[in-house]
Amino acid sequence: MSKFPTTEADVLVLANEMTSGLTNNPTVYPAPPVLPTNLNSFISALTNAQNAVIEAKAAAEAATNAKLEVLEAIAEAMKKDLRYAENTVDYDDEKLKLIGWSGRKTKTPLTPPGQTKELIVVEQGEGWVKLQWKKPDDGGKTSVYRIQRRKHPEGLWEEIAASMETAATLLDQPRGIEWEYRVIAANKAGDGMPSNTVLAIL
Repeated sequence: MSKFPTTEADVLVLANEMTSGLTNNPTVYPAPPVLPTNLNSFISALTNAQNAVIEAKAAAEAATNAKLEVLEAIAEAMKKDLRYAENTVDYDDEKLKLIGWSGRKTKTPLTPPGQTKELIVVEQGEGWVKLQWKKPDDGGKTSVYRIQRRKHPEGLWEEIAASMETAATLLDQPRGIEWEYRVIAANKAGDGMPSNTVLAIL
């Protein structure tokens, strides 16, 4: 058993087939409730509506393109006036605010990071240890974390690794020694305060 079509195109195909069939077979279908001529009127109306939609879409696209052209033109004109205004008042912020603009922002000088927080030993094994910590709560943005160790309790601190993340696994650590580890956040402006220290005998 056939199913009634669900798409616009298929509805039109069936409508045309029905109109043709009803028109050409009056002895088989002598009195349809909707005459073929009326079906043809519906087909014509739907076709006209489809064409109107196509024309409307084309008009909308043309209008959108025209709007974008005007927007681009006004933006370019505004930029010319803004450059003129900036040069005229030498980027004076108060004077530029008169036209809804602002001067150049003063660059904030870079400062060293704050103190690295909550250093812990996550795992350790023969000759290796995994450290984890939290980024500083204050100070400048961290570029790198410097990882240092020393022999506990009074050895000299030495830098042994660096990490861009807030964790690191240190391999090939000398065994049988009580090591003390700490982490320092750093950037181009300098070093932050060292983190707390942790102990590990590997």
